[in-house]
Amino acid sequence: MTINAEKYINPFTDFGFKKLFGSEVNKDLLMDFLNELIHCNGKIKEVNYLNSEQLGRSEDDRRAVYDIYCKTETGETFIVEMQKARLNFFKDRSLYYASFPIRDQGMKGDWDYCLKAVYTVGILNFVFNESKDDTDYYHSEVKLMDTQKKRVFYDKLTFIYLEMPKFNKGVEELETRFEKWMYVLKNLSKLQALPAQLQERIFEKIFRVAEIAKMNKQELAEYEDSLKKYRDLHSALATAERKGKIEGRIEGKIEGKIEGKIEGKIEGKNETALKMLEDGMSIGNVCKYTGLSEDQVKELIKRD
Repeated sequence: MTINAEKYINPFTDFGFKKLFGSEVNKDLLMDFLNELIHCNGKIKEVNYLNSEQLGRSEDDRRAVYDIYCKTETGETFIVEMQKARLNFFKDRSLYYASFPIRDQGMKGDWDYCLKAVYTVGILNFVFNESKDDTDYYHSEVKLMDTQKKRVFYDKLTFIYLEMPKFNKGVEELETRFEKWMYVLKNLSKLQALPAQLQERIFEKIFRVAEIAKMNKQELAEYEDSLKKYRDLHSALATAERKGKIEGRIEGKIEGKIEGKIEGKIEGKNETALKMLEDGMSIGNVCKYTGLSEDQVKELIKRD
C-alpha cells in the first residue's frame, strides 16, 4: 500500500503517534484516552508536557527518551509509549524508564518521601510470550503486590500494557468508549471514513487531525520518512520470523534424522546382544562385541 492509498496516518509511526497525542493543540485527545484507560481519583482535566529526554545524574549515566511524558494538574506523571516491536528486556526497560519521574520527585532538606503516582502506558504492537495463548486478555495493569495476601502493596506505581494484536473486535461489536479507542488506534490507517459508531466529538477530531491530505509539505515529508522506517522495521521483523521458521524446520528434520539413526543403532545393538545371549555367550563377551555396558545387558535379560 502506498501512502497515497491511505487517507489517515498510521498511529504506530513515530510521527503519527506524536501528532495525535504529543502536541498542545491535541492534548484533549491524550486526556480523553488516559481517562478511559485509567480511573484515577477524579478525571484528568489538564496535562503539561515535560521534556521527553531525561538524563541521568551524571554524563556517564544512561538516559530515557519517552514518546510522551506529561504531568497532570494534580502532580501524577504519565509516560506513554508506542512500542512497535518486541525488545529484549522490555519489562526491565519499562521499570528503568519509570525510575526517572520517581527520582525527580526527590527534594532537598526535610522531606517525608511522599510521592505522586507514576503511570507507564505501553501501547504494544506485539504480544507477551507468556500470555500469547490468552487471546482475550489484552489489557494488563500491573502494580506492586503482596504475593501472600494477593493484594496491592503500593498503588502509586502502575504499568499498563495494551497488546494491540489481540484486540480484534469489529466496529459493530464495540461496547465501551475504551474499546472505541482501541479500535481507532489499531485501524485508523485502514479506514476511509469515520464509522457511524464513532460519531462523537473526540473521534471526529482524531479523524480530522489524522487526515493526510490536510498536512503541509513539511509534515508530509516527516510522515513519509516515519512511515518508511515503520515499514522497514515491519519487513525486517517479518523476514526474521520467516527465516526463523525455516531454520526451525530444517533443524527439526536434521535432529529427527540424527535421533532416528541413534535409536536405530541402539535397537540393533540390543537385538544382537539378545541373539548372542541365546547362543550361550557370556555377559562379558556380549559387552565386548556390542559395546553395551554390563548393566545394559542385564536390563535386556530382565526385559526379555
